Amino acid sequence: MKKMLTGNYASAYGAKVSKVKVVSAYPITPQTTIVEKIAEFIANGEFDGKYIRVESEHSAMASCIAAENTGVRTFTATSSHGLALMHEMLHWASGARLPIVMSVVNRSLGPPWSIWSDQQDTISQRDTGWMQIYTENNQEVLDSIIMAYRIAENEIVMLPAMVIEDAFILSHTMEPVDIPDQADVDEFLPDYNPKFKLDVSEPMGFGSLIMPEGPFMEFKYKGHESMNNALKIIDETDILFKKKFGRSYGGTVETYKLDNAKYALVMMGSTASTGKEVVDKMRDEGYEVGLLRIRSFRPFPKDKLRNYLSNMKSIGVFDRSYTFGYGGAVFSEVRNTMYGKNIPIKGYIGGLGGRDVTMNLIEKIFLDVVNMSEKGQDKDYEWVGLNGDKRWSQ
Repeated sequence: MKKMLTGNYASAYGAKVSKVKVVSAYPITPQTTIVEKIAEFIANGEFDGKYIRVESEHSAMASCIAAENTGVRTFTATSSHGLALMHEMLHWASGARLPIVMSVVNRSLGPPWSIWSDQQDTISQRDTGWMQIYTENNQEVLDSIIMAYRIAENEIVMLPAMVIEDAFILSHTMEPVDIPDQADVDEFLPDYNPKFKLDVSEPMGFGSLIMPEGPFMEFKYKGHESMNNALKIIDETDILFKKKFGRSYGGTVETYKLDNAKYALVMMGSTASTGKEVVDKMRDEGYEVGLLRIRSFRPFPKDKLRNYLSNMKSIGVFDRSYTFGYGGAVFSEVRNTMYGKNIPIKGYIGGLGGRDVTMNLIEKIFLDVVNMSEKGQDKDYEWVGLNGDKRWSQ
């Protein structure tokens, strides 16, 4: 069944057809309509789940952790400062190996106060042990919720997952979205039945104190191995999803006109849609450019990136977030992945606070990447689209 849905409603439908049993959430713009829609589903008897109203995002994640420990499928949603407030609990969820799925609507962190989109909130949580799937459109939001449960609950993964969408660009913009039949989703996503759960008839310890000489480090290493296992499971799940529903997103990465390209731009999220339009335009003008969209930032698809990018003359990486280190987070990961390949790689930081990332700006970035291979690299990374900057004006 197709409906006109916002990205937030697509997320709510994803949780509904995934037969989530416990939803715990706290409102925050621009996420609020996700959990409002779920509350409406439950009130109307369309969603067989328990909705827990809590006093904060920290409590929302704590509730999901407690419920997931009993062996039921859980869901929550948040954004920006709400995600930051969850930080402690994010570590607990991943360390406890609980496959919670959470929808995160990318929103800037203040101050200055902003409700518009960039990826700073989720990038700031990249080392909490959660998988991170960045979506490009509303159909991908819904489909990725379903796939995220199958991936997270796989016995060689058992890690929580964020399904991430851009504020307003996706969250409040309507697109035609196919809502898959419940029977088909049930076949694709079996009921959650973990090996270990809280059970009064079979007592066991969860999250107990471990001394330094105990297996604490080994627990963390197993989480690291499971994150690496997820790379294979994400790709396999995407293939199976295509067989069942006819849609594919490439697994961990999606490429666009990259096979015969000499210059590549790496992006994440909805800006990739604009990037594809620029690729089409520049191809018509004779430029050998292509685009690689990272869907899975965690786990990071290093092998696929090396495979797709090793023959490029030069590479650009667009970050819609920043760090106080050396360049943006995505740029750092890509450059580390391509170490030893002797390919010029430059990072571009832009689109913060919801500032438009226009075709004109992306075309300028592509031209800079092309020139970099011919004239040399002027900088390792650069902020683009700043007010008053004539070189990068939009």
